[in-house]
Amino acid sequence: MNFTEFGFDARLMEGIDASGYEEATPVQEQVIPLVMAGKDVIASAQTGTGKTAAFLLPLINKIITDPHEDHTNNALVIVPTRELAIQIAQHMEGLSYFTSVSSIAVYGGGDGGAFVQEKKALSHGADVVICTPGKMMAHIKMGYVKLSGLKYLILDEADRMLDMGFYDDIMFIINHLPKKRQNLLFSATMPHKIRELARKILHEPAEVNISISKPNERIKQEAFVVYDTQKIPLVKYLLQKNNFKSVLIFCSSKISVKQLTRDLRRARVLADEIHSDLEQDKREEVLMQFKSRRLPVLVATDILSRGIDIDNIDLVINYDVPHDGEDYVHRIGRTARAAAEGTAITFISEKEQRKFQRIEQLLGKEVHKEKIPEQFGEGPEYRKAHHTHQSGQGHSRSRLMS
Repeated sequence: MNFTEFGFDARLMEGIDASGYEEATPVQEQVIPLVMAGKDVIASAQTGTGKTAAFLLPLINKIITDPHEDHTNNALVIVPTRELAIQIAQHMEGLSYFTSVSSIAVYGGGDGGAFVQEKKALSHGADVVICTPGKMMAHIKMGYVKLSGLKYLILDEADRMLDMGFYDDIMFIINHLPKKRQNLLFSATMPHKIRELARKILHEPAEVNISISKPNERIKQEAFVVYDTQKIPLVKYLLQKNNFKSVLIFCSSKISVKQLTRDLRRARVLADEIHSDLEQDKREEVLMQFKSRRLPVLVATDILSRGIDIDNIDLVINYDVPHDGEDYVHRIGRTARAAAEGTAITFISEKEQRKFQRIEQLLGKEVHKEKIPEQFGEGPEYRKAHHTHQSGQGHSRSRLMS
C-alpha cells in the first residue's frame, strides 16, 4: 500500500516523501486507518516493524487537520528509555518538517539547560511530547504542565515499561489526563499484565497483531551456554581461532562494551567501541573505519542493531542475550547481507536462559548449542522451561478486542 492512499494532508506528504517512505509496512497498513478513524488501538508489534511511523503519521495528520486547544500539550508519547525518546523525536522532526507541529523530548539525564527548556515547552504547550515516565511525572508534580486539552496518549514498548517497574508512574500520569482522549498502546508481547493495563486505559480498542520477522536463512546460528566469567576468554578464542575479516559484537550495556574492548586490545586484537557516551563525530569515525574494513572488530551497544547499512560482516556475536526476539533478529541480521553467508553466535549465561528460550519460541526453532572448548571448563546446564502454547501467535490480523 502506497502512502498516498491514506488521505494524508499535503504538508505531511511532503515530509513523507522527503523521508524516503514509499510503501507502508503491515503494521502501518493496519494501524494508520484505525487511528485516522479515531479508534483506540492495542498493537502487538516489535521495534523494526515500522510502528513509530504507524502512530506518528496519523497523529501529525490529526493535529494539523483537527481543531484543538492552543497553549496546551496535545499528545503524549510515553516510552521506556531516553534513547527511544530521542529516536522518536528525530523521526517526528523529519516527518513534520513541512508542518507547523511542535514537539519536544522529555527525559532524564539532561543538564539544567534541558530542564529549563522542558519546563518552558510543557507550561506553554507543545503539540507532541515524547517522554520517559519518571521525568514526566516529576514535571507534572511541579504543577505547570498543561494537560487539560490533551487529546492523544500513546504508550510505546508498554511491556518493557512494565518490566522496568514504571506501572505506578504511568498510572500517575494517566490520572492527570482528560478522560476523553484517543489511546494507542504498542507492545512487543501481550502478557496478562499488558491486557490488564489495556482494560484500564483503552476504550473499545481495535487489536492489531504483527508477527515477528524471521532471520535470513543464510545465517548460521549457534549458541554457547556459559558462565559470565567465560564470556571474555571465549570471545578471544573465537577471534583467534577463526580468520574473520569483519566482526560485530553486541553487548547490552556500555560497561560491558568498554570492558570487552579493553580486554581485546590487551590481547592484541584490533578492536574499537561504539556506545552513547561517545561524541557523534567519534562514532562516525569508528563506523567509517569498520565499514572500510580497516577495523576488523567492532564492539557496540544496540545503538547499531537497527538501520546501519554495512555489508560483508562475517560474524555477529551476541555477548549478552538480546532483550527480545525482534532485537535478536535485528542484531544477527547485520550479517549474511547482499547474498553473502554469515555466522551469528550468542552467549547465554545462567540468568539469561529463560530470555533466550523466549527468543527461540518466537523464532519457532531451537538454536544449536555448541560445546565449550575443554580449556574453559564446564559451562552451566541449559535448563529448558515449559511454555504454554498461545493460540494465534505469529499471525497478522486486525480485529476488535472482546
